[in-house]
Order: sequence, then C-alpha cells, then structure tokens
Amino acid sequence: MNVYFGAIETRDDPTVLGTEPIPARYYYDPEWYELERKAIFMRSWLNVGHVCELPEPGSFIRREIEFAGASLLITRGKDGTIHALHNVCTHRGTQLTEEESGKATKFSCRYHMWTFGTDGALLSAPDFDRFYTDKKACALKQVKVDVCGGLIFVAFEPQQGLREFLGSMAETLEQLPVARATTFHEYVYEIDANWKLDYDNFQENYHLRFIHSRSAGAGCGPDNPFGYPSHFTLNGRHRTQTIWTDPNAKVQPTMLEAYMRGAPRLAADGILNDPNSREYFALFPNLFLFGSPGSHFLHTVFPLGAEKSRGVIRLYWIGEDETASVRYAREFALAQIRDIHSEDVAVVQAGQRGVSSGALEHLHFQEKEILCRHLVKVCEEAVEAYQVETGE
Repeated sequence: MNVYFGAIETRDDPTVLGTEPIPARYYYDPEWYELERKAIFMRSWLNVGHVCELPEPGSFIRREIEFAGASLLITRGKDGTIHALHNVCTHRGTQLTEEESGKATKFSCRYHMWTFGTDGALLSAPDFDRFYTDKKACALKQVKVDVCGGLIFVAFEPQQGLREFLGSMAETLEQLPVARATTFHEYVYEIDANWKLDYDNFQENYHLRFIHSRSAGAGCGPDNPFGYPSHFTLNGRHRTQTIWTDPNAKVQPTMLEAYMRGAPRLAADGILNDPNSREYFALFPNLFLFGSPGSHFLHTVFPLGAEKSRGVIRLYWIGEDETASVRYAREFALAQIRDIHSEDVAVVQAGQRGVSSGALEHLHFQEKEILCRHLVKVCEEAVEAYQVETGE
C-alpha cells in the first residue's frame, strides 16, 4: 500500500500499515537523518507563521531554518503579496537584518549599503555602474511561499503546490478558527531528541496516565483509562484523530475560573460550538494542530540534527485582549500547556539517550500508536522515492 503518494484514506483499522517493529536507527542515525533532511524537509511545505504577523505592507518576520542553513525574511510587499526572501545580500552574502520582526519599506546591507525592496528587488547600490551585471539579476533569492487557512508555508524544493500537498486537509484548514486568528501566544523550546521522537510524544496517549497523572484531567477516565482517541483517519501522508474526553471529569478550580472568564470571548468568536473542537490534525511532516473549546493549539517540530529538535507551540486567538479576564484566560491556557509539556521533556530525552545507545535494533508500536507508525511509513516512502530518483 502506498500511503505517501496516494490519496488513500483509512479509518479505524490499526493493522492497515502492518504490525512489524520499527528500526530504532530512524531516531538517531546521522545517515538516515540526512536522507530525511533532503527527501522530506527540503521538499515539503512547512509552516513558518501566520498572516496575522504580517498585518500590513512592509511587515516582516525572520525565520531561521537550520536544516536548510537558511535565514528567511517573510514579508508583505507594497501590493499585499507575501514573499519569502533569503536574508542574504546578493553582493557578498551578508545577512540583511537580525531583527525577529518589524516593519520596513526596504532592507539595506550594512556592509556596502545595497538596498532591497520588500519584494526582494535591488533598489540601489553605490557605484553600481562598475559592476558587470544589472539590478534585476541581483534581486534577493526567494523560496516558494503560500498561505492556507491563515497559515504561512514555505518550501525550498517543492514537488507540488501547497494545496495539492495538503490534499483534503486544505479545505479543513480554511474552516478552522485559526484561519481567522488575529493574535497568538508562543512557547519555543529546544530538546535533545530526534524530531520524530519528540513529535510522537504528542500523537499518542498511551503515556498519559503515567506521565500526566496530575495534569491529564479529562484526558483519562474509568471508561478509558489510557485516554485513547475515539477515532483515527489516515489520509495520504496526513492523519487525524478524535480526542476522547471524560464527561465526568472533575475540573480544577483554576481551570474552571479561566474558562468562565474566557467563555464570553469564545462565544463571540463562534468557537464554543466548533465541530472540530476535539479533532487532532497532523500535517506531514512536522505540524499538528487541534482546537478545544478553550484554545486553538498548533505545534511544529523542526529538526536541528539527528538528535536535536526545536518545537514551536502556539495558541491562536481571534480578537485582542479586550479585558483583564480575557487576558487571564489566555495566559492561563499557555501556562497550562507549558506545565503539561514540562512533564514530557525529561522522559523524551531519556528515550533519545536510550535509542542513541544502540542497545535496541527495533521499537514496538501498539495498535493505538497507529499515528506514530504512519509517520514512520510516510517517511520511509519519501526516502525510498528520493533514493530511486537520485541514486543515493
């Protein structure tokens, strides 16, 4: 079965991808990581931000993409078009800015004052007549950029357009509240773990009752002691699952207080009755998002090496913090997520040390860890296709 290139959709069949153990080297081997880097990350569409960060012409954000050795400027040009420009002066390669975000009508290189527009065009360069080229040939180099559901995606060597890459997930993204988001709270972390090992921690619930016994709350209950998802769907290279909630769970007083303070704002945004509020959407290769009645959560995991990753966690909101109560509710939501994540870090890093020791040849997934198995399978197929194409 080809789950990577095809549009195959499978629902609630835990054996569709086989039951065999998974090679442990996928999580630490530098050679395998290099194949994933070239076959997956250089060729996939990757989320790097949201249109709310570029509210007007001249707005820009800078993104460091380590696996590609790239620094990108994501800009909104004078005509409103979004561009993804290499943060590299085309004269001698000096990076144009170290600012994380801002607003500018142009970018000037401090070395020799070559100046570029927000669309990447070279506007001026001192004594340019003495160069053996023209300004058009000296525009900033660009990478492909596109938007879906308010989310900004870039691709270095795309094999297809963004909507084709996302498949049916494109329409889903456009229907989620994140498409209407106007602001967000962000939490960025680095972890000594392979990107898949880190990502897998967030797409299986087998660990909830052990690692999150204090904070799991409604995630586990007598009828579902491990908090397993109600349903899952494999959709080509992407996947979804429906998060289960214990209807009889006791809510902590602070959580109830935060929810009640934020409820009027959520009701005004039409989020409280969102039909996707318990759906978890995993978009290949490194992004997942889901919404609950309290927040709309997005998590992207970027590889920094075979055994190191960076995660970007965001809670997206519609509207500003009009009152102190809304601010309290939103800040509490981020604090709660950071609290839960802090319980994961040590055990994920311990897992990385274990697999990196070489003690194991294989890892084992059970039927409720089907999303973890699916990620491995689509990565395998991407690498195999790349090897056939390139001969590596």
